[in-house]
Amino acid sequence: MTKLNEFETRNLILYFLIAYGFTWLFWIPEALAARGLLGSSILVDFLLSPNNPAAWGPFVSAVLLTWWNERGKGVIRLLKRGVDYRFAKVWWIPIILIFPIISGGALLLAILAGESVPELFWVSSPFLIVVYFVQYLLTGGPLQEEFGWRGYALDRLQARFNALISSIILGFMWGLWHLPYFLIGTEIIYLYGVLPFIFSDILIAILLTWLYNNTEGSILVSLIFHNMVIMSTVMFPALETQVGSLFYLVFLIAAVIAVVAIWGPKRLVREPKKGG
Repeated sequence: MTKLNEFETRNLILYFLIAYGFTWLFWIPEALAARGLLGSSILVDFLLSPNNPAAWGPFVSAVLLTWWNERGKGVIRLLKRGVDYRFAKVWWIPIILIFPIISGGALLLAILAGESVPELFWVSSPFLIVVYFVQYLLTGGPLQEEFGWRGYALDRLQARFNALISSIILGFMWGLWHLPYFLIGTEIIYLYGVLPFIFSDILIAILLTWLYNNTEGSILVSLIFHNMVIMSTVMFPALETQVGSLFYLVFLIAAVIAVVAIWGPKRLVREPKKGG
């Protein structure tokens, strides 16, 4: 961990300002349009359409600042990290399985507690798992966000703070970035309120930092893990049940505690033992 110099501090601040500014420039009017406060127009139709670019704020900010400071070669290096699979393959196990286990386990306990079983689309149409995986990866947040939050901001935070503190700061900023979307989003996670959402983003950010640091900063890992967070809540809708929501949070907290306890808060990476 090295000291973050004034230049990189400025870049980090600029990153958050641009990411928030770009996204909120579109999400705030979308929220107003969704409530009928902007009337009817081509602009309103655009804001309420899937073509609204609001979620691309983190990506735009990361690419813009990288180009400004490192030009095209820097942008290419950043984008290449989104396909970087050169890490120990054992890490694919937690990348793929952690959130299905959390969501699936929470849903199972909810069912055992007597709650009704939510609709499981993939039981009758397994191929939809692949379709939704690609859809959410490209349009549901991972591609729009991870080149920014993990690919740009996380390294700069970890240059000043340890991995745990960096994750808490980034998770808070990540959750707060969604604020206008609470007036728009109909997904179940947004119905629980701002504070629970930010808290869950902090917990997820810790797990993302752990995976990121142990895979040599692969943004591909962040993309896939972020997507598995989304996919698991769709495949195993524990959050649609009262008991399942409680156990989902309990399991998520337990996973984070285990990671921090085993890998340590400094880097969330196991330090090699000193011989002698």
